[in-house]
Amino acid sequence: MSQILQKVAPIGESRDKELLKSASSYVYENENGIDLLAHVFFPEGDVQPGRPAVIFFHGGFWDASMVTQFVPHCHHFASRGAVAVAFEYRISSKHQTGPVEALENAITALSWLQQNAEVLGIDPEKVAIGGAAGGAWLALVLGMWNKKNSPLPLTPHALILFSALVNTTPKGQLSARFPDNKIASKLSPSSLVRRKLPPMLLMHGKSDRVTPFEDVATFRRRMKWRGNRCKLLDFTKADHSFFNFNVSHRNFEMTINAADQFLVEQGLLAALPDE
Repeated sequence: MSQILQKVAPIGESRDKELLKSASSYVYENENGIDLLAHVFFPEGDVQPGRPAVIFFHGGFWDASMVTQFVPHCHHFASRGAVAVAFEYRISSKHQTGPVEALENAITALSWLQQNAEVLGIDPEKVAIGGAAGGAWLALVLGMWNKKNSPLPLTPHALILFSALVNTTPKGQLSARFPDNKIASKLSPSSLVRRKLPPMLLMHGKSDRVTPFEDVATFRRRMKWRGNRCKLLDFTKADHSFFNFNVSHRNFEMTINAADQFLVEQGLLAALPDE
């Protein structure tokens, strides 16, 4: 890919345009004539090499366009010195696609990030991936991928997961969205647990009826049993969307602060003075 990035103006409905007006938006992939964009939020000042990157894949279970979901998070982490990116990916309502196609786009997004690391001023070895629901599934598969068989462009340093979908087997959720049960099981994070995985922070509502808390608690136990660093923060009486800025400012602040501290612990962000 050329190191001259193709920059475009912020797009979307009026609300999305307003939320994305401070982003630098680039085409990271063109799929059958459809541009998929990376919305990049840079720290203030000149581009400095070697900065950490925090990237996000929105929720919506590969159906709805929710690219602005993590704009508040991007603003926060850009203010903390990281390059923050909200990636679009193909969705069924626009492209008649499913989770497998979304995963293909997510892999291309990592390639774009790796190939343009110098231009963006990031260190490819200091990348955290965040996501919600189906976007958290994307983050998990990218972080848990068996790289011996099929190496990815880069290895995420840490994962931040909101209301995560961790079980797509027929006994879990949304296996019907995959081409068949075999693929749904193969790409289920519950089937990808092994040793030496990236540190993970899961934040989940205990009243979540979409991605049940019990699945995430079981996933965390299996991760810990394998010797992985996996932290689960549960929120009593919180449902699937509890963490969103426009749903609960209190929960947003609690989760963004927890994510910030987690990345400090992983060495991706500098500690705040009062810490």
